[in-house]
Amino acid sequence: MKFFVDTAEFDAIAELHELGMVDGVTTNPSLIKKAGRDILEVTKQICDLVDGPVSAEVTATDADTMITEGRKLAEIAENIAIKVPLTWDGLKACKVLSGEGNMVNVTLCFSANQALLAAKAGATFISPFIGRMDDIGLDGLELIEDIRTVYDNYGFETEILAASIRSVNHVLDCARIGADVMTAPPAVIKSLVNHPLTDKGLATFLADIEAAKIKIL
Repeated sequence: MKFFVDTAEFDAIAELHELGMVDGVTTNPSLIKKAGRDILEVTKQICDLVDGPVSAEVTATDADTMITEGRKLAEIAENIAIKVPLTWDGLKACKVLSGEGNMVNVTLCFSANQALLAAKAGATFISPFIGRMDDIGLDGLELIEDIRTVYDNYGFETEILAASIRSVNHVLDCARIGADVMTAPPAVIKSLVNHPLTDKGLATFLADIEAAKIKIL
């Protein structure tokens, strides 16, 4: 499973990139606002660092303007994935932009039927939102399972990009189901390393090193 980092904070991306933990990046207007940077400037900086897809979202809601904005975003770098919402206009924009050879990430997916439409419109990625489904009492992981089944049934090449990841369990469950990609904030990705038995074992080793006065250098 590929790891995308869900942030527009360049330093956080760079830290994970050094460890080989970044296969791509996802951003959205909310993350750009949080970073306090110009969208074109920060997106270009991220694209220069990361080889994989970098999702940059349009701001318009009508198809024609989405297409115009998408083309503008695509000029930033070859690894831009134009992000459009899962609306009828978004699907129209997806069809045109993907037909021109651009990567397109169709976001805000909350049903397998929506995911089916996005695949038929030529989406490179479909972004189902797990956490937001859970927030309203629905099973976000069941949505990932349903999309996986539908796509596998018909050989769609659209990649499932599990989004709105809130916990390490979300990451593991998405890997079990077979999501192609997961995107999560840096803090969630870094927390994957944590386990109480690792901490306990390390404490024991350090105590034994101190008691035995073991030195390597």
